[in-house]
Amino acid sequence: MINLNFDYLMNKIPDINYTYSEGVVVNVIGLTIEVQGITAFVGEVCNIYNISNEEISCEVVGFRDKNVILMPLGELIGISPGCRVVPTGNPLTVKCSDELFGKVLDGLGNPLAGPEIARYTVYSLNASPPDPLKRRRITEILPTGVRAIDGFLTCGEGQRIGIFAGSGVGKSTTLGMIARQAKAEVNVIALIGERGREVLDFIEKDLGVEGMKKSIIVCATSDKSPLVRLKGAFTATAIAEYFRDQGKKVILMMDSVTRFAMAQREIGLAIGEPPATKGYTPSVFAMLPKLMERSGMSLKGSITAFYTVLVDGDDFNEPIADATRGILDGHIVLSRALAAKNHYPAIDVLASVSRLMSEIATTEHKQEASMARELMATYKDSEDLINIGAYVKGSSTKIDNAIKYNDSIEAFLKQGINEITEFDQSLNMLKNIFN
Repeated sequence: MINLNFDYLMNKIPDINYTYSEGVVVNVIGLTIEVQGITAFVGEVCNIYNISNEEISCEVVGFRDKNVILMPLGELIGISPGCRVVPTGNPLTVKCSDELFGKVLDGLGNPLAGPEIARYTVYSLNASPPDPLKRRRITEILPTGVRAIDGFLTCGEGQRIGIFAGSGVGKSTTLGMIARQAKAEVNVIALIGERGREVLDFIEKDLGVEGMKKSIIVCATSDKSPLVRLKGAFTATAIAEYFRDQGKKVILMMDSVTRFAMAQREIGLAIGEPPATKGYTPSVFAMLPKLMERSGMSLKGSITAFYTVLVDGDDFNEPIADATRGILDGHIVLSRALAAKNHYPAIDVLASVSRLMSEIATTEHKQEASMARELMATYKDSEDLINIGAYVKGSSTKIDNAIKYNDSIEAFLKQGINEITEFDQSLNMLKNIFN
């Protein structure tokens, strides 16, 4: 009996962690907490016990001399010099499960309402993108239900698209239309840095009951710490990866990449990183591809991603918009001028492009879309002359055709929020413009 107990103990010894480390808070500057007495790695979660002995989770974001720099995943209230700090030895993870459907989660993946997830698989927030040589090619069309996109900017399953717009032009509404109507099995929607009022509005008005049934919302509102806003994007991506690994067709929507970049800028500046273009730190431009390359095709399933970009001052060449456009497989531009004309969705087809449409659309579809684009471009160039009556009919065949088909093209591009159009129906409507 003694030998059995001895063998049991000897077998358990390799699993025991013999070390225990504990540090103390020595300084708090702005958003950062300086800790002395522990050894930790970047990305490790540490727990601080404040003056009320409440546990505050933090993440290691850097080092200064021999001290560790932490940033809280909550509030700094109650933290004082000498507070105990205990490293956990683990990075942040998220609980992934089919129980997540219809739930609204915070930036760290915890349900904001309802019971906790009972059965789950743990996924790391900082996974690596799929091996580029093991990504399946994009060959299948993913219908979105939005005529302007399906007709002129056809998306493929596993494609990554940017939606570029200024504030109040209809990004959230467009995302809601895609979430309700797109042919996908799972929607993972990340609301990063949104106003708190808009979260429930998006769920009830833009997404609706039907859209919510197959959706998971990750919400990190603007009042949360920059670290939580940053992690919200990675949490949503990790959840999308979980369903992709099950072989499902997933749509990942993120609103917005700009606020994700702003959160990383706040973190970078707080830990002493030098500012670069428009105050954005170099780590911002390193972080964007690490986030976006994780979506796309894998050996099993797919993540088709729509990332919104809130362009600063309607400048579509500002740093984040420019960097994002270079990473993604296409961009959809929403125009304030079209929105002012009550043209919704306010998609500027001439300024938008899908880099994969030429590979996945049929020859007939591409020809019809190309003809319509040419007519739209011709009408736009001559619009001032037409409006003031300076153009004489018969002067140019191209302009005559542009005037003839303009109303039909406009009718095709306009679509009600709750108007459902199947992909084949969109192609027939596009074909009928010229018949």
